[in-house]
Amino acid sequence: MTTPQLSTRYVFTITARIGEVTSAGEIGTGIRRIIPILGGEVRGEKVNGKVCAFGADFQIIRPNELIELEAKYAFETDDGAVVYVENKGLRFGPVELLQKLKRGEPVDPKLIYFRTVPKFETGAPRYRWLMENLFIGSAARHADRVVIDVHQVL
Repeated sequence: MTTPQLSTRYVFTITARIGEVTSAGEIGTGIRRIIPILGGEVRGEKVNGKVCAFGADFQIIRPNELIELEAKYAFETDDGAVVYVENKGLRFGPVELLQKLKRGEPVDPKLIYFRTVPKFETGAPRYRWLMENLFIGSAARHADRVVIDVHQVL
């Protein structure tokens, strides 16, 4: 017997508007940054709504510019369900391009490895499937927003 083959299916896109970076400075293992989440939208076939205007992305920039991130926020669906999101991930690429991103300059998202593992929580029965599956995200950082295409692991 073999194990089931993995595949993925696109389910929705989260566009999170972000605010100014706050840095706690060098903490011994890298630079701690906090980036507020100001709102945004969720769009897909089964899930649509608005990103709530609270939460943040908590990052550590390692000495080699590898960025470990952990975003915590929520979105409200168009039909009134609230979904909590905890999204951990990595962003990495050529140092000069990562420095351009930090300055808010445009960089082709294909040149930066930015993947996440979102985890969802909700009490709404129609969205329980979000808690019963694993998801991966392919993301892009822009000056004022982060765009994450969320894929269900099948």
